[in-house]
Amino acid sequence: MSSHLQNPIFHDEEAARAWFEARIWPNGPFCPHCGEAERVTRMHGKAHRPGAFQCNSCRDQFTVTVNTVCERSKIPLTKWCMAIYLLNSSKKGMSALQMHRMMGGSYKTAWFMMHRIREAMRDGKMGPLGGEGKFVEADETYVGGKAKNKAYGPIPKKEAVMALVERQGKVVSAHVPNVTAKTLRPLIVTIVDRKSHFRTDHSPVYWTIGDEFTTHYTVNHSADEYVRGDASTNTVESYFAILKRGIFGIYHSVSEEHLTRYLCEFDFRYNYRTALGYSDMQRTEIAAAGIYGKRLTYRRPRIGANV
Repeated sequence: MSSHLQNPIFHDEEAARAWFEARIWPNGPFCPHCGEAERVTRMHGKAHRPGAFQCNSCRDQFTVTVNTVCERSKIPLTKWCMAIYLLNSSKKGMSALQMHRMMGGSYKTAWFMMHRIREAMRDGKMGPLGGEGKFVEADETYVGGKAKNKAYGPIPKKEAVMALVERQGKVVSAHVPNVTAKTLRPLIVTIVDRKSHFRTDHSPVYWTIGDEFTTHYTVNHSADEYVRGDASTNTVESYFAILKRGIFGIYHSVSEEHLTRYLCEFDFRYNYRTALGYSDMQRTEIAAAGIYGKRLTYRRPRIGANV
């Protein structure tokens, strides 16, 4: 990581701006106001802010940060580059407090930046996973405090998270209100190709849903059965292990309001992991390209589903 941090994009504002322009405008600049891509002119001179362009169709001016999570931010682009890189190169995440220590500025600034970067890591589409000859595992877990950690007061509420993982492939996780067939079926059949081989534990939630796929085999954990032939949920449980180590060990506490954003973060790093051929910097570049079209106000981060 130290060698990557010597990259000029983390220290030189013009290099950082050029790097963002290459990620967001791979085919050249276009106007975020009207979409014009031909009649745009880079503005020069001291009278214009750095990186400004003029659209000769709608006559508006813009920079690469317009309509992105960085819009109207007074934070230097070098720090945005560094924050995106640090969050994408840390397998279990990085706390806002640690980000604040490394980059300087206030803790509140680091916290807001990280939530906006998580929005950039939001995939925008769920699936499809699986297909003919492929295996998809499904499972659910609960995220939240433990009653034994409370000296007094009500038992902390736990939030349900369902994940679908294609073996040697990608994951889609979702914060769900409850774990019932009625709640999970619309997600599963939308995300997973029905030609897939579906693998779950012995929960009755999946029994009827499984009939809609090529095959559906289960393992009975309550009988100490974890693998039977090609039936197992080891892959999805490995994903949950990373998620929980990140939440318990790095973030310590995740609110219901922001849980979906954290799932976007962990899904993104898993989907562009080293085992699939992506380096930390390649992962960072993909996340940087995702900042466009996800502008957030600085008063209240937008809340939404992981879609």
